[in-house]
Amino acid sequence: MHRFFVNPSQINLAQNQIVIQGEDVKHISKVLRLKNGDIVEICDGLNHEYISKVESISKEDVLLSVVEEKKSNKEPPVKVVLYQGIPKSTKMDLIIQKVTELGITDIVPVEMERTVVKFKNDKDKSKKVDRWQKISLEAAKQSKRGILPTVHFLFDFESAINHSEENDINIMPYENEDKKGFKNILGILSKEERSSIKKIGIWIGPEGGFDKDEVDKAVENNIYPITLGPRILRTETAGFTILSLIMYELGDLGGA
Repeated sequence: MHRFFVNPSQINLAQNQIVIQGEDVKHISKVLRLKNGDIVEICDGLNHEYISKVESISKEDVLLSVVEEKKSNKEPPVKVVLYQGIPKSTKMDLIIQKVTELGITDIVPVEMERTVVKFKNDKDKSKKVDRWQKISLEAAKQSKRGILPTVHFLFDFESAINHSEENDINIMPYENEDKKGFKNILGILSKEERSSIKKIGIWIGPEGGFDKDEVDKAVENNIYPITLGPRILRTETAGFTILSLIMYELGDLGGA
């Protein structure tokens, strides 16, 4: 069943009506060639799903009636924020797509000391963030997410540190850490502390890794450097590797 995200303001339960607008209208009519009577899934991005029937399709919008309303069960019990050092080329596209599929909540692009990519101005940054948000949207549709992960505007390292203070725990895969892994960090927590973890931050450096001063700053702010094993992973691999581990240990990737 095809899935679409809409703004909650486009849902009128009093009139049993949902209106789809924007780029999805063309996709529905020209690409998917849906017609009146077809059933689709609508998600408001707030963990609510609506099984809906197409009532009419025009150039401007698609009108649907609600057949069934239910709470989404697609979201993991733990929220995860990715602080990603901005990589070169289209690597960020792949990162955003895969972490969205795996259950990320927020993606924070971070300009770090060894970030190679340079942006001309805030307008240039906004265009890039808009593109990344669209990639997350498409991945959220495909993986039937109950929320749409937020791709934040670019942060500098200090701002990202401040943002991460709201997380219960923050981890930083670092090539010079060869003793403590994710399991070690969990092992030092009591059963109560472990069960109370509701939000985790993952810190990933750009292609050149973290600058030593950045690691020192992170440690000062209770971010734990960890090892991912004897092999060095690329920046576009490390994020969804540690996210997979988190979802297996604390989320729902391993099943019930």
